Amino acid sequence: MEEEDKIEEGSVRLLGCNSGGETRWVDGSEVDSDSPPWSLLQPESGSGDGYGSMRRRLAKRPNRLDSLDVEAMEIAYAHGHQSKDSSIWFTIALAFQTLGVVYGDLGTSPLYVFSDVFSKVSIESEVDILGALSLVMYTITLIPLAKYVFVVLKANDNGEGGTFALYSLICRYAKVSMLPNRQIADEQISSFKLKLPTPELERALNIKETLERRTSLKTLLLLLVLMGTSMIIGDGILTPAISVMSAVSGLQGEIQGIGTSVVVLVSIVLLVVLFSIQRFGTGKVAFMFAPILALWFFSLGSIGLYNVVKYDLTVIRALNPVYIYLFFKKNSKDAWSALGGCVLCITGAEAMFADLGHFSVLSIQIAFTCLVFPCLLLAYMGQAAYLMKYPVSAERIFYDSVPDSLFWPVFVIATLAAMIASQAMISATFSCVKQSMALGCFPRMKIVHTSRKLMGQIYIPVINWFLMIMCIIVVSIFQSTTDIANAYGIAEVGVMMVSTTLVTIVMLLIWQTNLILVLCFPLVFGTIELTYMSAVLSKIKEGGWLPLAFASCFLCVMYIWNYGSVLKYQSEVREKISMDFLLDLGPTLGTQRVPGIGLLYNELVQGIPSIFGQFLLGLPAIHSTLVFVCIKYVPVPVVPLEERFLFRRVGPKDYHMFRCIARYGYKDVRKEDHHAFEQLLVESLEKFLRREAQDLALERNLFESDSDNASVSSRDHEVPSGYGNEELRMPLMHDRRSEAGTSTSEEVVSVLPSSVMSSEEDPTLEYELSALREAMESGFTYLLAHGDVRAKKNSFFLKKLVINYFYAFLRRNCRAGAANMSVPHMNILQVGMTYMV
Repeated sequence: MEEEDKIEEGSVRLLGCNSGGETRWVDGSEVDSDSPPWSLLQPESGSGDGYGSMRRRLAKRPNRLDSLDVEAMEIAYAHGHQSKDSSIWFTIALAFQTLGVVYGDLGTSPLYVFSDVFSKVSIESEVDILGALSLVMYTITLIPLAKYVFVVLKANDNGEGGTFALYSLICRYAKVSMLPNRQIADEQISSFKLKLPTPELERALNIKETLERRTSLKTLLLLLVLMGTSMIIGDGILTPAISVMSAVSGLQGEIQGIGTSVVVLVSIVLLVVLFSIQRFGTGKVAFMFAPILALWFFSLGSIGLYNVVKYDLTVIRALNPVYIYLFFKKNSKDAWSALGGCVLCITGAEAMFADLGHFSVLSIQIAFTCLVFPCLLLAYMGQAAYLMKYPVSAERIFYDSVPDSLFWPVFVIATLAAMIASQAMISATFSCVKQSMALGCFPRMKIVHTSRKLMGQIYIPVINWFLMIMCIIVVSIFQSTTDIANAYGIAEVGVMMVSTTLVTIVMLLIWQTNLILVLCFPLVFGTIELTYMSAVLSKIKEGGWLPLAFASCFLCVMYIWNYGSVLKYQSEVREKISMDFLLDLGPTLGTQRVPGIGLLYNELVQGIPSIFGQFLLGLPAIHSTLVFVCIKYVPVPVVPLEERFLFRRVGPKDYHMFRCIARYGYKDVRKEDHHAFEQLLVESLEKFLRREAQDLALERNLFESDSDNASVSSRDHEVPSGYGNEELRMPLMHDRRSEAGTSTSEEVVSVLPSSVMSSEEDPTLEYELSALREAMESGFTYLLAHGDVRAKKNSFFLKKLVINYFYAFLRRNCRAGAANMSVPHMNILQVGMTYMV
C-alpha cells in the first residue's frame, strides 16, 4: 500500500476546514476522557417576532465575566452528512465487496458444523441427520436472517454498527454515560438530532428517566456493553484459529503421513501471513478477497445441489420442524450437547452489524438474502444428503462430500476462504477497539487509517499482533477444531445476547415500538440464544473457559480505564481555578506576558484548569495569547467539519484568553498536521473576534433604541435571578440555528433596524486582531498537562489496588500525548500534577 493512503492517528489533534475545504488537523489524544462543552439553549419554539424576542433576551445581562459571550460556530445547513451513493449499481458493487469482509466467517461454517454436531450424536437413523439439518436451517433463518437482516441492522447509529454504536445511540437519548460529557450544546450537532416518533412517548420518557436516575442501571448498561465488546475481541482470536485449522485439516485424509503436528504447523504459518497483510487495509483486502468468497459460495451451492440430486432428494423434509422434536426425543442429553456444534452455523453473524460502517444496510441485506443464505442452505442440505448414504463420513463430511475431481481446487479455495473468514472479526475487533477508545473505555493506542475515502477502515498494530500471538497459542495448545469450537460457541452467543438486550432498549426508548412487538423480540431471539448458551456453557471444561477468560481480562482493562478516567475528570472539575483568582492577578496573570500563542490542552470546558496554575508558578513568563484547547468526544459517529469548533472568551478582553473546544465523533478520522492547525486556529479566532464585535454592536444599538421604552411590559419579561441565565448569555446570531435549520443569518439580520447594521465596528477590534497576528508571528507553544491520580490513604484496599497499580500501569503504557506529536520538542512544555481521589 502506498504510504500516502495511510493516515496515522496521533495524540493532540483538532479538525476543521479552511477556505478551500481542505481538511486541517492537530493531534489531541492526550485527553483521557470526554470533556463536556458549555451549554447552549435552543431558541424559543414558536416565537414569531424575532426582533422582539432578541430585545427581551437582552433585557438583562449577567455580570459574570466567564460566560458564553459569543460562539463562532457555523452550521452547515445544506451540507448534512456525506451520504453514500444510493445508485443501484453502486449498491450492488458494495454488496459484492461485503463478501470479502462480512460473510467470510458465516461462509466457512460448513467446514466444521456437522463434524462437530455428530461428534456428540452418533448417526443411527435418518432422524439424527434430518433433525440436525432442520436445527441448522432454522437457526440460520431465525438469527442471521430474521434478527440481524430485518431488525438489528436498522438499529444502526447513522450508518455505524456494533455494540458501542448501540450504546452511543442510547446515550444520545438518555444521559446514561458514566463520563459527564453530555451538554445541551451537543444536541445542536446536526448528526446528533434524532427524530422521535410520537406514539408510546410517555413510556419512553419513563424509561429514560429511570435510566438517568439510577447509577446502578448506568453501570450495569456500561458493563453489558463492555462485556459484548470483550466477546467480540474473543471472537477475533478464535475465528482465525478454528477457520484456518478446519481448512488445513482436509490434508489429513487426502495425503498419507499428514498428522496433527503438520496441520498445526501449516495453520500457524497461514495465521502469520493473514495478520501480516492486515496493515494494507480493509479496502485492499476486501477487493482481493471478494472474488474468492464469491467463488467459494458458488462452490458451496453447486456442490450442495449436486449432492442433493445425486444422493437423497428427500432431505428437503428437514423443512418440517417436527424433526427437531424427534431429534431431541431420540437423543435427549446428547442432542442438547450437540447444540454447541449447531450454533457454529451462525458464527460471524455479529459481523454483519459490527462491520456495517464499511458498507451500507441495503448492500449487506442484498448480499445475504440473494447469495449467502441460499448457498449455505444448499451446502448443508448436500452434506446431509451425503450422510444419508455414507453416515461413517461424519468426521470429514465436508471434504468427503466433495467430488474427487474437485478436491484440490476446493481445498485451495477453502483454505483461502478460511483466511478470509478471519477478516470479518479482525476488522470488527479494530472497529470496536477504536469506538471504545473514543468513548473513554480503552487505553489509547496507535491507529492507522488505511483509506482516505472510508474512515471506518482502520488498522491497530498492537491489537493486530496481540490477536496473532493469541491465535498461535490457541492453535498450539488445543490442536483440535472440536475443542476450539467449544470455546467459540460461548463467545459468539455471548455477543448475540448483548446485542439482543441493547436492541430491545433501543426499541423501547428510541423506536417506541408497540409493547407487544417489543416483548416478542427478546422472547423469541433471547430464548433461542439462552438455549444455545446453556448448551455451550456445559463445555466449559472442554475449552469453553477460554473466551470467558479473554472476556474477563478485557472487561477488567476497559472498566478500570473508564473508572480511572471518570475519577480523574471529577478531580479536575473539583480543583479548577476560580475566575476571581485570575481577576485578582490582573491582565498580566501575575507574571510577564511575552509575544506568542500558548495552546493549553485540558479536559475542562467551563472554568480554568488547575494545571494552568502550575504553569504560572513554573514559568517566568506566559504567552500574550492563551487558548484553552479541549478535545470533546460526543456520542455520534461523525461531527461535520462546519460544526467542529466552539469558541468563547475567557475573562475580560485585555486578558487575551480564549477557549476552543473541538468535538469529534467516535468514527472521525484525525491526522497530524500542527502547522495547518495553527493557521486554522488563527483564522477561526479572527472570525470569532469579528463576530463578537458585530454582536456587541448589535446589542448596544438595540439597547439604545429600546431605552425609552423600558416600561412595565419590559419588566414582565425580565427573568428572575438564578433562572434562565444561560438563555441571557446566548449570542444574537444563535437565532439562525432554528429547529428546522432553514433560517439563515440574512433572514435574522433583515429584521434589525438599518441603524444597527450601519454601526461602526468596535474600535478595539483592530487592536486585538493586530495583537493576535503579532502573537502568531512569534510562534506557538503547546502546553500539555500530564495528570495522574492516586487513591487517598483512607481509601479502600481495592480502590488503592485499582487506581495506584492497575490504572497507573495502563496510563504509563498507553500512547502518550507528546510522544505522538509532530510538533518539535522545543515547542512543547509539560507539567505534571497528581490528583488524590
